[in-house]
Formats: sequence, C-alpha cells, structure tokens
Amino acid sequence: MNRVLYPGTFDPMTLGHGDLVERAARLFDEVVIAVAANPRKNPLFSLEKRVELAQAVTQHIPNVRVVGFSTLLAHFVKEQQANCFLRGLRAVSDFEYEFQLANMNRQLAPDVESLFLTPSEKYSFISSTLVREIAALGGDISNFVHPAVAEALNERFQQKG
Repeated sequence: MNRVLYPGTFDPMTLGHGDLVERAARLFDEVVIAVAANPRKNPLFSLEKRVELAQAVTQHIPNVRVVGFSTLLAHFVKEQQANCFLRGLRAVSDFEYEFQLANMNRQLAPDVESLFLTPSEKYSFISSTLVREIAALGGDISNFVHPAVAEALNERFQQKG
C-alpha cells in the first residue's frame, strides 16, 4: 500500500492545504494528515481542535485519515507505515527550509521518500500565518479557509476581543 504522510501544524488548515490533500489522494492509496502538537510554535488552536478541523475539511475524501502526534516525525512515519512524506511548496522562499527538512528526514527515515507538491496558483499566496492575522483583525477569511475553519477562527477571535 502506498501511504503518504502529510505532516504540519495546520494552525489553521487552509484551502491550499486542502488542495494538496485532494491531489495526493489521487496519487496514493491513503493520505495520513499528521497534525503536529508543536508547542514551540504556540498554536492558536489545541491539537484536538486542529485534528477536528482537518477532519471537517477533508471528510469528503474517503482515503484520508487525520491523526495528531507529538513524537519525532521519523518515528511517527514508521508507526503509521507510510512510505512517503508530502510537503507543500508555496514560494521559492520555502525551498531552502524544505530541502533541509527533506535531507534530515532522509537521514532519520531512509526508507521514506519526500514528495513536494505546489498548490493551485489560486491558493499559492495563502498561508496559515496570514489567515490568522486577517482573522485577528476582523477581516474576511472565507476565500482562504473551509467554512468550519472560518467559524472556529471567528469564534476564537470574538472570545479574545
């Protein structure tokens, strides 16, 4: 079975992330969205909420599974029996970091390949950071995220306000 692991913080999951998942689902038997706890990044949403939102965004894709994790990615990919990492490249500026990450993953999990996909050009400018900033300032994020994500962000920032 060809199983790809798509790791990330997904804080929040954007339409660009969803686009990559849909395309990967056509290439692989199973796509595992691996939502990283990643407390160093001080995520806006809890791990449980980010998993819940990723499930809502991808519920229409039958061969997608969403799981949270807080271990070393190289260990988690083996635990999930995946043979490939999926990574997204939005801009040239992403390349250096992603190249370094791919080489480190190759050292830690030599049997796992890295696959890079770019989102559709209509999503290429969207980042989770920008979406959080727009939402925090009361802007319309409906063109950048799934409705469930927009609702969660709006609720989160209404509570803070």
